[in-house]
Amino acid sequence: MLGKIKLGISVGDPNGIGIEIILKIFEDRRLFEFFTPLIFAPIKLLENQKKHFQFNSSLTLRKINHRLHKAQLNVFDLPMPAGNLVFGEASKTAGLIAFESLKSATTALKKDEIDALVTAPINKDTIQSKDFDFTGHTDYLAKELDGKSLMFMISESLKVALVSDHIAVKEISGILSIELLREKIYYLESALKEDFKISRPRIAVLGLNPHTGDKGVIGKEDDEITRPLIKELSQLGHLVFGPYAADSFFGHQTHLRFDAVMAIYHDQGLIPFKTLTFGTGVNFTAGLSKVRTSPDHGTAFEIAGKGLAETESFRNAMFLARRIYFNRQEKKNLTNISKVEK
Repeated sequence: MLGKIKLGISVGDPNGIGIEIILKIFEDRRLFEFFTPLIFAPIKLLENQKKHFQFNSSLTLRKINHRLHKAQLNVFDLPMPAGNLVFGEASKTAGLIAFESLKSATTALKKDEIDALVTAPINKDTIQSKDFDFTGHTDYLAKELDGKSLMFMISESLKVALVSDHIAVKEISGILSIELLREKIYYLESALKEDFKISRPRIAVLGLNPHTGDKGVIGKEDDEITRPLIKELSQLGHLVFGPYAADSFFGHQTHLRFDAVMAIYHDQGLIPFKTLTFGTGVNFTAGLSKVRTSPDHGTAFEIAGKGLAETESFRNAMFLARRIYFNRQEKKNLTNISKVEK
């Protein structure tokens, strides 16, 4: 039976729906049976939003000193910057809070002060600064945690990983190579084995071009990169198949024959994923030494402050982080036992 984990939570952009979702989730006190939460944010900001949304008075925010309280929302209190915060508006003040929250949470993760991290959505424009020059959480965490990250979208029925994530479409063919694709497939295979306990994962690879290039008529990348690599990996015993034409792959429900799908670029993977799972999916950063997940949605400025935010994706992100953490602990324990027996 899985136990509790110390779950770090970064609040994302405070002008979006992140804090509303976090507070709304922990109104359900049953969550404290699975998590000891630690939120990284100015406690004044959390109190203000708790009051705004009229959340239950029994939902206690507790500034931490030395120990975490097991049945309250622990808060790592951050300085409250000057400047107004307005729901639904992009602002540098909100971006600063989002970055400081993420930075503090990442530091705690590196020090093992928390077991896993769930990140609320950021605004990728307002968070930009000399300290955050990244296209999103994934790249930032890869740098801070000294890993090679893989953006991996998870639901009960569909798992989609990306070779490239937040880059311009015009740059995709320029960065695609046999080396990069091989690396990403290995990270995906490793995550499926270690984090999801799938011993022999079956992976489908989508083609870059329409109809996988139509034998070079619509691009040569699939013939020169993807097909040769899949053949090489198959000969080595990996269960990797493709390339599949992306336009019909999900419509024909071909994804149901595989444990995961490797998409070449962001929208190729994310459009079908969100169409099929929106509101329930989770973004997992595979390839790192620490566990980080997030919901599959953004800041949702259009509904911020209105009390309309849905919690399912964020809740699923919390439970997936817990599941992966314990899967890794189990593997570590088995490895240690094996070493002792030898």
